[in-house]
Amino acid sequence: MCGIVGISAETNVAAEIYDSLLMLQHRGQDAAGMVVCDSDDKLQSRKSMGYVRDVFQQRHMSKLIGNYGIGHVRYPTAGGAGKEFAQPMYVNSPYGISLAHNGNLTNSTELGKQLFHAEMRHLNTDSDSEVLLNIFAHELGKQREIYPSAKHIFRAVTKTHRRCDGAYAVLALITGHGILAFRDNNGIRPLSIGIRQGKTRDEYIIASEDALFESQGFKKLRDVEPGEAIFIDKKGNFFSEQCAEMPQKRPCIFEYVYFSRPDSKIDEISVYKARMRMGSRLANLIKKQNPNHDIDVVIPIPDSSTTAALQLAVDLNVPYREGFVKNRYIGRTFIMPYQEERRKSVRRKLNILDLEFEGKNVLLVDDSIVRGTTSKKIIQMAKEAGANKVYFASAAPAIKYQNLYGIDMPATSELIASNRTDEQVAKEIGADWLIYQTLDDLIASCKEGNPEIKEFETSIFTGEYITPLGENYLQELEISRQDEVKAQREKAKAN
Repeated sequence: MCGIVGISAETNVAAEIYDSLLMLQHRGQDAAGMVVCDSDDKLQSRKSMGYVRDVFQQRHMSKLIGNYGIGHVRYPTAGGAGKEFAQPMYVNSPYGISLAHNGNLTNSTELGKQLFHAEMRHLNTDSDSEVLLNIFAHELGKQREIYPSAKHIFRAVTKTHRRCDGAYAVLALITGHGILAFRDNNGIRPLSIGIRQGKTRDEYIIASEDALFESQGFKKLRDVEPGEAIFIDKKGNFFSEQCAEMPQKRPCIFEYVYFSRPDSKIDEISVYKARMRMGSRLANLIKKQNPNHDIDVVIPIPDSSTTAALQLAVDLNVPYREGFVKNRYIGRTFIMPYQEERRKSVRRKLNILDLEFEGKNVLLVDDSIVRGTTSKKIIQMAKEAGANKVYFASAAPAIKYQNLYGIDMPATSELIASNRTDEQVAKEIGADWLIYQTLDDLIASCKEGNPEIKEFETSIFTGEYITPLGENYLQELEISRQDEVKAQREKAKAN
């Protein structure tokens, strides 16, 4: 999962892109980058490994002069970790194109071979984002226009859609021409547009989440539609066109469960309200399965579960307490690359308030259970603090399958629920009782916010993937995502 932002304005945009990236930091902690273009069509860029605040120092910001630009925060999915994978990525022909991508292509290996053998384009990394950049660049170059219009750019996007499978929300800076945004024909990854009035023209922002718009003085205009392309030329003129055949809005449901900020709206669904409804439906399920429950207190595992936990406590008429103190300077353990890092991080990340646990039957609420590593450690901490019983509720259903669309889920074999019953998972993590949200209730919790959405991308729960997959793709991905294989790959790279 990554975060992307692009701004077109009358004045220098680097500071606003920087502030926007800070607000998207939760979407990626591996690397950050930015590229801007000035009135003389000169590019200035900066990207590196690390957090936004570390990548961009004052000496860098003073050189980033331009009135339109794009930025990116990266969390590794396809490809490895390293400075060469930081985005935006750049190709000099045609025009000079910089690209920032959130998502994952499922046919990038095949496309990479095509680029080399048929189109003689060399790739420096195994990143699917570099593949996507070169596919679009090749299609735009085929237009043979020194001064491409929006029509020519949209034609290249249409060709890109036809060739690329998977999930992609994209921002591209075409040097000397403007900013392009487009979204895959299922709208799996989010992308929103904001607008504000400048002195002489409208100014625009396009980003993964709309929560950052207000702080930058923008009002949300709308979401980018599945398959749609938006082009804002360097003078601020706005163009849009549907570039995909048979687009259908099927957003990733895990955005509402975990990834997105609670103050964001994704495809017009309030993440905060969706999580409240998840809590209510989970409470109803507890009442149905165990009407005589003996829960003394509801405690969330911060932060993405707090909204659901609070509403669950209200509906159960049980006290809500915050029993964990979170170290805000530790990254999200879900997106740490290796199991050992995640295991060590849990204790550093959370301190426990013993007085909220001692002698009580505690219901812990989390957004989801992936590997079970964090859940097991937290339950152990609760029992060491004196809890009488520790129950565990997940606001999401059991995660049984790997994700193909931009979330670096582990190999299916490393998912705790992949080959276990609910009772076996409860035993494995040490819970006295485990309750999962049902998939129907999760879908209903989100769909209530926008009834026009008929379907969500839910493959991590069902194993049903909505895009074409190549032969042996799942088997190869299963091997490459195992922690042991990742560690071996990084060791070989270091040597």
